[in-house]
Parts: sequence; C-alpha cells; structure tokens
Amino acid sequence: FAPSTKIFVNGVWIGVHRDPANLVKTLKKLRRKDDISPEISVVRDIREKELRVYTDAGRVCRPLFIVENQHLILEKKHVRWLNKGVNDEGEEFKWDRMIKGGIIELLDAEEEETVMISMTPEDLENSRLQRTGGGLQVNDGEFDPAA
Repeated sequence: FAPSTKIFVNGVWIGVHRDPANLVKTLKKLRRKDDISPEISVVRDIREKELRVYTDAGRVCRPLFIVENQHLILEKKHVRWLNKGVNDEGEEFKWDRMIKGGIIELLDAEEEETVMISMTPEDLENSRLQRTGGGLQVNDGEFDPAA
C-alpha cells in the first residue's frame, strides 16, 4: 500500500485510494453543492497517509466563508438578499441557502487544522499578492461576529 492513502469513515478503515488529493477535492465540491451533507468533515493527513471522513453527529462545526482562487465567494448581493430574506427573483434566501449555495462551509476542529484561514479581507488581499510569488493559498475566511 506504499503509494496509497488509507480511507477511514467515522474511524473505520474502509479501503485505500491512490489519488487522495482528487478524492478530497471531489468530496468538498459535493459538500459545497449540497450533494452530500454540509456537516460531513473531510480531513487529509498527508504525513500519516490517511483520509478521514466524519459523518457522525455531535461534532461542533463553525461556519467559514469559502474562498476560491484567492477570492471570497460572498458578494454584496448575498448580504443584501440575506437581509431582505429573498433574492432578486423573490425566492427565499436564508442561512441554509448560503451553505447550499457554496458561499459558506461548516468545518469541525480537525478539518479546520488542514486549511488556511484568512482572518481579514486585508489578509486575503496580501495572499493574492503573494500568490504571484508562489505564496500559500487561503481556503476559507473568518466570520467577524461584530460585523
């Protein structure tokens, strides 16, 4: 199993996979599109060559804004829609729509350890500037409860 990564679901070893990066990418894409539960946790431990997926209840998850290609997915229109409770088409727009729409994702403590989190918009801008020089990439953005 040297080139393979062990796959665990809720602590039970279910098999191995030869392309864990692609599997993680696919699982997160499915979670962000609400094809699988947004509360599922996907943790890749490169050092241990393990991918741990958690679906069990009771894990504390926190919301984070999704960042793709160093740009926040959240736009002013989303905030406007959330405040009004409806989007421009008159469809209901609430918290769950932000999650199902791939604007916000829920991460538990273990998965949070595997992503780069921007604490401020300035951090995200600096990350974009450093990206041209090969810097680290941000995956998520912090919520400011006072905002």
